[in-house]
Order: sequence, then C-alpha cells, then structure tokens
Amino acid sequence: MQLHVVSHPLVEHKLTVLRDKNTPSNTFRELVSELVMLEAYEATQDLIVEDHPIETPVAPMVGKKLAKPRPMVVPILRAGLGMLDGMTRLLPTAEVGFLGMKRDENTLDIITYANRLPEDLTGRQCFLLDPMLATGGTLVAAIHYLAERGARDITAIDIIAAPEGLKRLEKEVRPDIDFKVVVCGVDEKLNDKSYIVPGLGDAGDRLYGVID
Repeated sequence: MQLHVVSHPLVEHKLTVLRDKNTPSNTFRELVSELVMLEAYEATQDLIVEDHPIETPVAPMVGKKLAKPRPMVVPILRAGLGMLDGMTRLLPTAEVGFLGMKRDENTLDIITYANRLPEDLTGRQCFLLDPMLATGGTLVAAIHYLAERGARDITAIDIIAAPEGLKRLEKEVRPDIDFKVVVCGVDEKLNDKSYIVPGLGDAGDRLYGVID
C-alpha cells in the first residue's frame, strides 16, 4: 500500500475549518468538495494517457489524452457522495459507479446493499471516495468488491484517516492489488466508539443531516 498525505497550506486551512463543530452544513459541503479537488490532483498523477494528434491555430502537434477504458470513480454511500462533485470537476470524463455498504450490528460483517458498477473492471483505474478511513473495514470490503470484478489499480481518496484503519489495510488488502491511499491528514487514534480523534464527527451527518 502506498500512502500519500497531501501537504499544502490551503489543505491545512480548509481542514481546520472542516473540523470545527460550528461550521454549518453548507460550508462543510463546499469545503469537502474543495479538499477533494486538491486531493484528486495528487491522486491522479499516474493516470494512463496516450498520444493524441491535434492541430492548434498555429501548427499540428501530438498531445496527450486519457486512455481508454476511462477511469472509474466510486463513491461509497452515503458520505462518499459529498466528495463526488469535487472529483468529477477535476476528472469530468470519468465514469461514475456507486457502492452502498453498511455494517451488520449483530455480526459486524460488511453488507453491500447497493451496487451500480460494471461487471468487468479489468484494466480500469478505480477511485474510491469516502471521507473517513476509521476502522478500515468498509474500505477493505470495497477494495475486494472491485477486485472481484477485475480491478487491480485502486486508489482510495479520504479526507482523514486513523492509524488503526491504515494498519488494517496493510494487513488485509490482497497483495495482488496495486492500492494507494490519499488523505489530507492522519489523526491520532480511534476512540471506544470507533470515531476518529480529533476527527470531524460523523461526515455523513454533517453533510446531509442526522438520520434517526
């Protein structure tokens, strides 16, 4: 696993405002979108391109364009939806899939309750979006879900991560998967309720409101 922590004054500033409990939902959503754009710039450095001949107003030349098949962006519902706009602003030609996952409160297993993805992801560069990398269980399940469909080049874009989640990814993600994690920050730890400390609270609730 490759870990990249985006280091930039704008990221630090926006992340601080994002963490503030007094930041309203509309500002929170805007900041998530802006942070994802900054992360996406770093996360897409290895996108596959191919030669593309064009003519400028002055002369012909050979430029570059994204190779096919197009990259696949996959937000993990529901909080990952808040990251989609920022990602597609930077990568508008990508295809978008959706993956809904939740933990069974009795067995603690990860249940996939929604899936809008191609059956074959062979050769696709895939980007998983989820604001919080806490225990890592959902992300491990999502990576393997994509891998079962042939994906081998997978990048997770998260706003913040906990050391426990990163260690779990190192331990449990299959070795045949080229896997990267891009985050704005790695926090101290998880508390006894598996919340990231200092964290930013429940990202889904802060994006969309509390669901009873």
